[in-house]
Amino acid sequence: MTRRIPTIVGVGPIIVMAAITAALGYQLLKPSSSLAASPSNALRTEHRGALGEADGAVPDGVTVFDDEIPAVANLDPDLLEALRQAAADAADDGVEFYVNSGWRSPEYQNQLLREAVSKYGSEDEAARWVATAATSAHVSGDAVDIGHVDATAWLSEHGAEYGLCQIYGNESWHYELRTDAIDRGCPPMYADPTQDPRMQH
Repeated sequence: MTRRIPTIVGVGPIIVMAAITAALGYQLLKPSSSLAASPSNALRTEHRGALGEADGAVPDGVTVFDDEIPAVANLDPDLLEALRQAAADAADDGVEFYVNSGWRSPEYQNQLLREAVSKYGSEDEAARWVATAATSAHVSGDAVDIGHVDATAWLSEHGAEYGLCQIYGNESWHYELRTDAIDRGCPPMYADPTQDPRMQH
């Protein structure tokens, strides 16, 4: 009996070390929680430390009702009112509208564009996802990127009733106000921003 005790004591630290190593390995391999599938979201997250909320960076968990966040407060008042009306009705269906991006300063937009060029490898490809500061509807406060998937699904079905329209086929999260849509439905989407005449300035 006494001869086995030293063996168990000697094996004990090895088992503890193996458990710690396994736990650390699991944490390293575990995928991080993802945001909505928006390239601008990934860029927004990487960028947060550089310019900050005053330039339009959005912390996690912001809704269309968070007036203290510049990305929300600086949206066009009519767009914001439509978003809030839609969000109140969506809440009855158990859906909450989160703001992944809203108003942005020109500096923030330019930074996002530089990051997109780096990420996608060319200005032409980046232009499919991020506009220049001179053409971006985010800089003018006329666009909002909404999450999560249940919110964009709700908006794709009901958004036109509020004048809220998806503008680009490749950006299910990007909404702008089109008041004619209340009576006529949303206009046909552009495939991506490069097809939008507003981006040609």
